[in-house]
Amino acid sequence: MTGFTSGIDEAGRGPLIGPLVICAAAIKKGDEGKLKEIGVKDSKLLTEKQREEILKSLTGLIHYELVMIQPSEIDEAVTSETTNLNWLEANHGAALLNKLDAKLDNDVVESIIDCPSTNIDAYKNYFQERVDNKDIKLIVEHKADFNYLIVGAASIIAKVAREKELEKLRKKFKLDFGSGYPADPKTKKFADENWNNSKISHLFRKSWETYRKIATRGNQKNLSEF
Repeated sequence: MTGFTSGIDEAGRGPLIGPLVICAAAIKKGDEGKLKEIGVKDSKLLTEKQREEILKSLTGLIHYELVMIQPSEIDEAVTSETTNLNWLEANHGAALLNKLDAKLDNDVVESIIDCPSTNIDAYKNYFQERVDNKDIKLIVEHKADFNYLIVGAASIIAKVAREKELEKLRKKFKLDFGSGYPADPKTKKFADENWNNSKISHLFRKSWETYRKIATRGNQKNLSEF
């Protein structure tokens, strides 16, 4: 078999804090079995240590490109009247696929995409319009990270990259904000105490309902004190 199969997935779509990371990974067709040998699966089914070990084994076996989308860009998409988070993800995913395909001499023959939208056909059409190489066959599915090893590999790379970025932020600002997810009590407490801290406000996704509720409550409290 000739050509490459690529997989596209993200990490950090739902958190209140930190970036959304998208990865496009590619492997030579026929080599997918090697991913199973090193333990690749959906990153959510692996521990942090397992993900990091697998990532080491992926070196030399796959090619990949990734992007970190910061909270400000996410907020812009979520609050926009002309786009949304799904289209933002598709725009970046297609750009990564274009970059990866160019790096591999336009030899990517198919790309499997984990679909964030409930409308798979609309998402696929939108994505397809933004792919330069129209010969690439797009497979767009829900749970692709669970069902396809190359998408699982992309999910692992994205997850490890996001975790490293969060650790960098914790050290830089000397903070402990937990996992960054709204359901995490530590994250919620951190947001309650720091939502209007100008030094770190860029870490929050201000369009998230959790943040908006905290900010509204905080502003009301400030007004009552005034």
